[in-house]
Amino acid sequence: MGELLLTLASQGRLVLPAEQADEAIAALELTLSAVRARLRILHIWQHIPTQRVEEIPDELALDVVDALFADQLAPGRLELAVTEIPKYIEALRRARLAPPDADGRLRR
Repeated sequence: MGELLLTLASQGRLVLPAEQADEAIAALELTLSAVRARLRILHIWQHIPTQRVEEIPDELALDVVDALFADQLAPGRLELAVTEIPKYIEALRRARLAPPDADGRLRR
């Protein structure tokens, strides 16, 4: 899907007002940050010698459980998201129209 959005934006077939694109980009960047954090937690969890949630500090236990649960529901999807979300962000940047100039014309 990311490649399709990049292609459409490059061809000028995906175009968004700057404000709308900026909001979507900001939301996707937050999502990407959350996904990367979950992946870091999963990788740490997979490499510790004893995998017991009760031995994890309380402030981290919920994050570990959330990350493990998400990975069990959809194995491999976090890795896919880390690959695809940056493509969506780039497509939105390419599709972003600058505010109208003094003559009222939209610019890229």
